[in-house]
Amino acid sequence: MDKPNLQIKKNAITDDYKVTSQVLGLGINGKVLEIFQKKTGDKYALKMLQDCTKARREVELHWRASPCSNIVRIIDVYENLYQGRKCLLIVMECMDGGELFSRIQDRGDQAFTEREASDIMKSIGEAIQFLHAINIAHRDVKPENLLYSTKRPNALLKLTDFGFAKETTSHNSLATPCYTPYYVAPEVLGPEKYDKSCDMWSLGVIMYILLCGYPPFYSNHGLAISPGMKRRIRMGQYEFPNPEWSDVSEDAKELIRTLLKTEPTQRMTITEFMNHPWINVSAVKHSSSFSDNPSVKVRC
Repeated sequence: MDKPNLQIKKNAITDDYKVTSQVLGLGINGKVLEIFQKKTGDKYALKMLQDCTKARREVELHWRASPCSNIVRIIDVYENLYQGRKCLLIVMECMDGGELFSRIQDRGDQAFTEREASDIMKSIGEAIQFLHAINIAHRDVKPENLLYSTKRPNALLKLTDFGFAKETTSHNSLATPCYTPYYVAPEVLGPEKYDKSCDMWSLGVIMYILLCGYPPFYSNHGLAISPGMKRRIRMGQYEFPNPEWSDVSEDAKELIRTLLKTEPTQRMTITEFMNHPWINVSAVKHSSSFSDNPSVKVRC
């Protein structure tokens, strides 16, 4: 489904929306505010970016991705002066259910069952599949950038924040290092160029966290990223320690292994991921190897 070209409105956003001071969240580039459409009273989210080439690229790529039901939808974009600066004001659908990150934290000692994790990973995969099909790499796939539409258990999960996103018109075309430490692929840490497969690595990290409650790579010194952590990421050094992983199926572990390949060309593609039996719920429901038991979390 092709989305019409982005039309940036020049009239004041306050003509159409009531802007509140209620902060809904914080993105890479600033806070997100609650706003209401004047005609309907419907609630939306407003993100403000200082107008520049990078901001316009972010908005353009996010707009192109908006038709996907697992990506937060852009409704309107305004070019307005705000506190004397030219800004882009992005009106998006309001995601009232909070971050996947918060749901992981709220589980406390109880990790997700494989069935729950499979449903979550399929939702994230739908977003990545759409992006990769239109040659966009998100480059910052993480639980903080995955939002639920409502607080209901069966709420839609959607990807947001395209601040690091980039178009990938040719293989190995990305060379700007952008990352969040826990989820960063090894090729992003080095000088070599990388492509959309860096998103697949991030899927592997998220899946690992869902099934045990902590990331496969972390600093032993409380730092965001350390030389030791960088080395372990580059070498793909991680484990499936017991007792947390003792009840997790071999299918799940093997899927993580194929996502966390240090060589990008050996990493699973998004099409392979979406066709995998563990992700394919209808196939997985009747699998005897599919664990319905939550793992026990023992680390933060």
